[in-house]
Amino acid sequence: MPNPMKDIKKEIEELRDKVNFHNYRYYVLDSPVISDAEYDRLMRRLEGLEARYPNLITPDSPTQRIGAKPLEAFGTVTHTIPMLSLNNAFTEEEAKEFDDRVKKLLKISQESEVRGQEIEYVAEPKIDGLAIELVYEDGRFTAGSTRGDGYTGEDVTQNLKTIRSIPMRLQKESGVRSQKSEGKIYPLPKRLEVRGEAFLPLKAFEKLNRERKKNGEPLFANPRNAAAGSLRQLDPKITASRPLDIFCYGIGAVEGIKFKTHWETLEALKAFGLKTNPLIKKCTGIEAVLNYHKEMEKNRDNLPYEVDGIVIKVNSLESQERLGVLTRSPRWAFAYKFAPMQETTRIKEIIIGVGRTGALTPVAIMEPIAVGGVIIERATLHNQDEVDRKDVRVGDTVVIQRAGDVIPEVVMVIKEKRPHGVRPFKIPDKCPLCRSRVERVGAIHYCTGGLSCPAQVKETIRHFVSKRALDIEGLGDKHIEQFVDDGLIKDVSDLYRLKKEDILKLERWADKSAENLIDAIEKSKTPALPRLIYALGVRQVGEHMAHVLAEEFGALEAIIEADKERLLSIHDVGPETAESIFDFFQEPHNIKVIEKLKKAGVVFPQMKRTKGKLSGKTFLFTGALESFSRDEAKEVVERLGGKTAPSISKKVDYVVAGTEPGSKYDEAKKLGLKIISEEEFKGMVG
Repeated sequence: MPNPMKDIKKEIEELRDKVNFHNYRYYVLDSPVISDAEYDRLMRRLEGLEARYPNLITPDSPTQRIGAKPLEAFGTVTHTIPMLSLNNAFTEEEAKEFDDRVKKLLKISQESEVRGQEIEYVAEPKIDGLAIELVYEDGRFTAGSTRGDGYTGEDVTQNLKTIRSIPMRLQKESGVRSQKSEGKIYPLPKRLEVRGEAFLPLKAFEKLNRERKKNGEPLFANPRNAAAGSLRQLDPKITASRPLDIFCYGIGAVEGIKFKTHWETLEALKAFGLKTNPLIKKCTGIEAVLNYHKEMEKNRDNLPYEVDGIVIKVNSLESQERLGVLTRSPRWAFAYKFAPMQETTRIKEIIIGVGRTGALTPVAIMEPIAVGGVIIERATLHNQDEVDRKDVRVGDTVVIQRAGDVIPEVVMVIKEKRPHGVRPFKIPDKCPLCRSRVERVGAIHYCTGGLSCPAQVKETIRHFVSKRALDIEGLGDKHIEQFVDDGLIKDVSDLYRLKKEDILKLERWADKSAENLIDAIEKSKTPALPRLIYALGVRQVGEHMAHVLAEEFGALEAIIEADKERLLSIHDVGPETAESIFDFFQEPHNIKVIEKLKKAGVVFPQMKRTKGKLSGKTFLFTGALESFSRDEAKEVVERLGGKTAPSISKKVDYVVAGTEPGSKYDEAKKLGLKIISEEEFKGMVG
């Protein structure tokens, strides 16, 4: 007996497959095989059937690309594997130094490495867009997010669905057979996290700005800002009206498939129907990379999208694992930027900016000029030595460029166009904000006002509460401005004296938000030692140096007591850093703030790797933990002298498996690593 519903369901599935295939041909391959009219007929038939049978609509149907209602706010997504940033190179020498480091590190980690062997790299254009992650489960697009801070991003799934070159379904194995790559068939993975760069093509950007100008709306400064603004629209229909595109360049976590090279992952992405850049190239040796860079730089103006350099990655995934990662970037990849674009404009004024550490920076205010698609009105002059070297004066006509195509800077003065009577510029001897005395240390001028200087108070607090420091949620820039301007906070220790009733007296604070902030401040009283050191805002002490000092001294008190000679004895500490650390803890005001933090209940922890119960042990976490966040678990390990690893290798002593552990769990089993539960881990750390 015929089953009409079964036939309808089958037709709907067939229509979806056809529409998805033709989307792939049009938006990914740029090679359609049917006319627009034929495509429209397929789409209208599918829409009509789904309208009549709404119970058969699925989230991955091509009709659902712009079907979501506007959001009230974006949620957050934690990346399974951090989306690290890249270190930059600007010269051939720096690119060659990277190659030398790779060779040296690989030879150290594997003595059998053949001397003189060239490294195989994969090179690709560096698109100036917005990094995103796409998650596919059983071939279906289920979630998408921005890079964010590398660890967590914003959930922009509904907006990413509007990008036609992002498939709602990956091509199944049967479809892959027509997309063979180097003779290999790739099975559909159970879970695939794809990294890519969303961007707005140049013609679309120009058209968008023409429409905005016509409607009296503010123009986007450049295609990257337009892409970022489009993806962060709460209404997906607005995003859909802007023809965003994407190039996929790599993967995060993956289950059900293994790769040996980065090139192979790109071939698999293409086979699955994801869009990759056709200009990606394998390069054997650094000379081939340099030639690729020259070729791309020569042709950059002919490309339909903005590029600001090339990205280089070691091709072998085994080598990538051996090379490992630094705190925020991989050792196996770097971005080799193009020479920046230059334009000419006039300096109207030179003002002084005051930073968190009290550093005074001269900034040139210029007549607006477009440089590489970006309107530039100000550029840093760095310090007095740079001002003197370039002889920059108010009224001068100057050549400016976007350093790395991002940061504007003055390259040179066209002295033939200098007006008569203009005077050399000198940084004043009084701070422009608090009128305190200015002193010079090396090339930099500093305000001596300390926390009596408004700029330093606010910037110090911003740094202290930031995510990589004490991570006090709910205390944004506007709140800090409000608290300082209303006299509630005069230095960072005052945060721990805030009371709920004090906060509720201020504008725009509700009972719940005030309570949440007090809870977050209370939670921050027990930081890991590296976070505490970093939060203090010592000049020259970033996250890495904070870890070095914590491991070397084990307690803040020991750092305070250290003289310059002791600091210089540490491998990673140079003369400038040693002097900066020493001077910071010699300043009575800083010691007073530290004492006030202690009295307010902030715990000053001790950490000594060599004496911790986990000393010499390396842990890797996979899956969701119930009792810890991932960062908290890592801090526990480090506090007890152990180390954490970003990826599976034989150097890992313990793999802590939470719920839904994923591919790392399978890899650990294959390597015969010790796998323990969260409960066992809690027992180890007490």
